[in-house]
Amino acid sequence: MLKGKTIVLGVTGSIAAYKTAMLASMLVKQHADVHVIMTQNACHFINPITFETLTHHKCLVDTFDRNFEFKVEHVSLAQAADAFLIAPASANVIGKLAGGICDDMLTTTVCATRKPVLIAPAMNTGMYENPIVQDNLNKLARYGYTIIEPATGRLACGDTGKGKMPEPEELMDNIMLAIAKDKDFGGRKVIISAGPTQEAIDPVRYITNHSSGKMGYALAKMALLRGAEVTLVTGPVSITPFTGISDIVRVKSAEDMYNAVTQRSSEADIIIMCSAVADYTPATYSEQKVKKHDDNMTIELMRTKDILKSLGEKKYDGQVVVGFSMETENLIANSQAKLQKKNVDLICANSIATDKTGFGVDTNKVTLIAKDGITELPLCTKEETADLILDKIVTLL
Repeated sequence: MLKGKTIVLGVTGSIAAYKTAMLASMLVKQHADVHVIMTQNACHFINPITFETLTHHKCLVDTFDRNFEFKVEHVSLAQAADAFLIAPASANVIGKLAGGICDDMLTTTVCATRKPVLIAPAMNTGMYENPIVQDNLNKLARYGYTIIEPATGRLACGDTGKGKMPEPEELMDNIMLAIAKDKDFGGRKVIISAGPTQEAIDPVRYITNHSSGKMGYALAKMALLRGAEVTLVTGPVSITPFTGISDIVRVKSAEDMYNAVTQRSSEADIIIMCSAVADYTPATYSEQKVKKHDDNMTIELMRTKDILKSLGEKKYDGQVVVGFSMETENLIANSQAKLQKKNVDLICANSIATDKTGFGVDTNKVTLIAKDGITELPLCTKEETADLILDKIVTLL
């Protein structure tokens, strides 16, 4: 998603600078064009050669360095950048930027850019919580800079508190959020359900399915990258949500899922039911409903609520409701019938014909079934599939 994008990394004097080297490597692997600007103090913590080796570009430190082709370097980089991340950002550089001071290559280049600027503070807890530093961060935020909250933990100085630079993966997510996708879902509220439900038989055992939640989480990530305000309603899974998805509702049972989605449905422009909700739930915990015959156990079951049908019945004009279908046979015919019966706008028919599709894997092959026709998507990653599904949803808005 970052192919063809130019990322400028600013590095200031902090022990956390080693994490920026890891980030630079990650960005290059995503086919981004990465340039690094360091302050003089940063060179005491990490050698510029490290970044030059990783990015294949000269690492800039000195504003008046003559050892490159003549051009106004800070202006040319500022113009070329799609995004600018300062990580780690020291209190000193934060103060300079907030005061409009441009006395080195880093601050000069940031001042000249008109593209998104992200700031990842990294410093001692006392410094970070200093009201002057907080005022400077708030000032930068008012001017449109994105401030990435530092983590809490043990710091290099031995103190424990807030001030650690986030891990490279989180910094990467923030860059992706800023520039990876056009914001064609901007202003849209999207509810996405993901993962399985668990229907308790007793305090120890439960009924569930093999859903990993990967498809729903991919949809939530791609919708967020495209500017949507995302609510993720998730059953029990082992996936970490994408950075920036702040409204996460964790549920267990089908009843929990039903309540979480339907109670929020009136506020959503788009609802995507990607969760694999159990069809049945034990009728009761009581021993009277659990019949034992020698080594066998018979459990009385009842159907869970049909969440998708309920959403289809209640959907308002302009709202788009999307469901998923996974069938072992007659995939298209059964999915077309589901589209009509549930009164929804789109069914994503999920193939489980091979070991490269379905539960638990990273690829998928989906057929989109709408009132205006059928579209067969290629076998691709779940993130790519999610993007193609969202492309279709745009046409239904």
